[in-house]
Amino acid sequence: MADVRQGMVARVASVDEAAPESRRFQEMGLTPGTLFRVLKVAPLGDPIEIELRGFRLVLRKGEARFIRIEPMEAPRV
Repeated sequence: MADVRQGMVARVASVDEAAPESRRFQEMGLTPGTLFRVLKVAPLGDPIEIELRGFRLVLRKGEARFIRIEPMEAPRV
């Protein structure tokens, strides 16, 4: 997830169970199958702001590296 870009839509494929933040990710809604949109990526790539399940979440790159994603095609408006 550390290589996302602004406007990208993706699905959570998996979360590394060995990650110290694994339980916290689940509590925040980052579970396999969850769709999210990347709202902002800081100029140096850290942190990353995403929107999922109706709320916004900011992750540091160090946290995001434990989350595997599947990029999706953005819905056309």
